[in-house]
Amino acid sequence: MPMTYRFTSLLLAFFTALFLMTSCREPKELEYRDFKNLSSDKLGFTTSTFKVDVIYYNPNNFGLQLKRIDLDVYIDSNYLGHTTQEYQINIPRRAEFTLPINLEVDMKNAYKNAIPALFGKEVLVKVVGKVKLGKANVYKSFNVNYEGKQTFSF
Repeated sequence: MPMTYRFTSLLLAFFTALFLMTSCREPKELEYRDFKNLSSDKLGFTTSTFKVDVIYYNPNNFGLQLKRIDLDVYIDSNYLGHTTQEYQINIPRRAEFTLPINLEVDMKNAYKNAIPALFGKEVLVKVVGKVKLGKANVYKSFNVNYEGKQTFSF
């Protein structure tokens, strides 16, 4: 009986260690895929609010929870706007998901960027800031530094 007890304890310790090693792994970066449903929510001369659904892919073997985003958006190196939002979004493992964003746009800079975008010119989009992601209600902040070419079609 003591041998069985030791074996069971050892097996339990092994699986506990295995679980902790795999569950505490740093998540891979979420992959930007596309955006859709760009619409204006509130228009003004100095600031406006736009809504957009951003599609991402989670390459991780585990689901995540998104709690907060705090991002600045630039178009062709010109500041466009800012978004800060609190969420409670469950992100499925190895799947695409949609993130609804409300972007506060500085209209002074938007006018500079709107003309090339209206004519379908490819523009450089840069997003920098922080997101708070977690698993099992344990969250950690991650830096965001995305840069890529995008063509807008209105």
